[in-house]
Amino acid sequence: MQQSAERPTLIAAVLASSMAFIDGSALNVALPSLQTDLGASGEQLLWIVNGYLLMLAALILPGGALGDRLGRKRVYMVGIVIFLVASVACGLAPSAPLLIAARVAQGIGGALMIPGSLALIAAVFAPARRGQAIGTWSSVTTLVTLGGPLLGGLLADAGLWRLVFLINIPLGLLALAILATRVPESRAGQTDGGIDYVGAALVAGGLATLTYGCLAAPERGLGDALVLASIVGGLVLLVAFVLYERRVAHPMLPVQLFASRGFSAANAYTLLLYGALSAGTLFLPLNLVQVQGYTQTAAGLAFLPFTLLLALLARRMGALADARGPRLPLALGALLVGVGFALLALPGLTGGPDTYWITYFPGIVALGLGMALVVAPLTASVMAAAPPEATGAASGVNNAISRAAGVLATAIIGGLALGLFAQVLAARTTGLTLDQVTQQALAGASFGALPVLEGDAGVALKLAFVDIFRAIMGVCAVLCWLSIPLAWQTEARRT
Repeated sequence: MQQSAERPTLIAAVLASSMAFIDGSALNVALPSLQTDLGASGEQLLWIVNGYLLMLAALILPGGALGDRLGRKRVYMVGIVIFLVASVACGLAPSAPLLIAARVAQGIGGALMIPGSLALIAAVFAPARRGQAIGTWSSVTTLVTLGGPLLGGLLADAGLWRLVFLINIPLGLLALAILATRVPESRAGQTDGGIDYVGAALVAGGLATLTYGCLAAPERGLGDALVLASIVGGLVLLVAFVLYERRVAHPMLPVQLFASRGFSAANAYTLLLYGALSAGTLFLPLNLVQVQGYTQTAAGLAFLPFTLLLALLARRMGALADARGPRLPLALGALLVGVGFALLALPGLTGGPDTYWITYFPGIVALGLGMALVVAPLTASVMAAAPPEATGAASGVNNAISRAAGVLATAIIGGLALGLFAQVLAARTTGLTLDQVTQQALAGASFGALPVLEGDAGVALKLAFVDIFRAIMGVCAVLCWLSIPLAWQTEARRT
């Protein structure tokens, strides 16, 4: 029975995982169309991205624990159902606030669904066939990720950005049918540990209030009482989360793992590098589409070198790290990713896709090469730094930290971009003779939400965006380079 369930389990795991990977890689490219149709502000655009990441970062560890305790298949199916219902809500959302709410719900479903994918494979497959199954899962999800940006661009250019969400329906329903009829239930051997609901509430509340404060500050002002209360309150909740985790019997964040210098270094490296990657890859499509004249399909194609290099080289780099240790690949990878962001900061207003090969292609290639060096060695170093009985928890912590890095980087860097844009735009339009309609359009512009203007005003608007975009790429480069010393503190794989 167990062997007969292996193939259905793998198919169900791939189908459900594909939903999350498609949404993650396709949505950034489709954001300009989504924003235009819903009239979303720059702040709302960042919340559409962060609402999902926020719940994922806060709940992915409790989600895995719930599966171990209540049944991996059961929790996995509940996660798929929530994700599907939320996807329908996303696809039908008539306004930006409702889309943000649906994305938050999607994150809750994802937090229950994502940990269960590999856990089910590990539970059902015999050890001799488990590695091959995980390799198949990884290969298929990589292909889905490769096609995500192109799919998002094609759908957005056709006016069908909502299908980015609605395409989840057949995938999820088929996965549910297979799970219900062909996949056995499984639980962890020990289920007497409690679920850390208080810890989950503290980290979710801390990330949410800190994000709100960062994104509201540009409009309300940093001195606004609500903004200050949100930022301070968020930091207090996050500190309280760490203190609580040190005392609770069954923490969602095993703080004792951080006693290892290698584990702490690997996760600090993750926070910096993945924070930079999340922010950089969010704003690059906006620059290409709203300023540089790319179609969304062309913007999706612009990302292909990154994903192809990652898919083709990551496995080989993992073998190199096994042979030589993770420190050099991690250091070189961070250096290259930083160089990639620095190269992306160089172009001003370009000639559009015709000049892609000499403007954005070099930076995207450097990003792909750098991340190909990083992915496998980083996972290996996290596992090597943890005791053998805690490798699952260590992997979960690192996964959660990479998600939290995206939340914090998007909120902090995005908030700064929103706040500085008005000042930069004012400087760029000084001395221009503008009619009242143009002045009103400029007054309503925000970073990531640009009105369409012609003439000198349109050029000034685009140049202001490019100024902020260059600064963001510079910040991302610095974050990557700051992670380089941490690479030398990581540990080699245990033999």
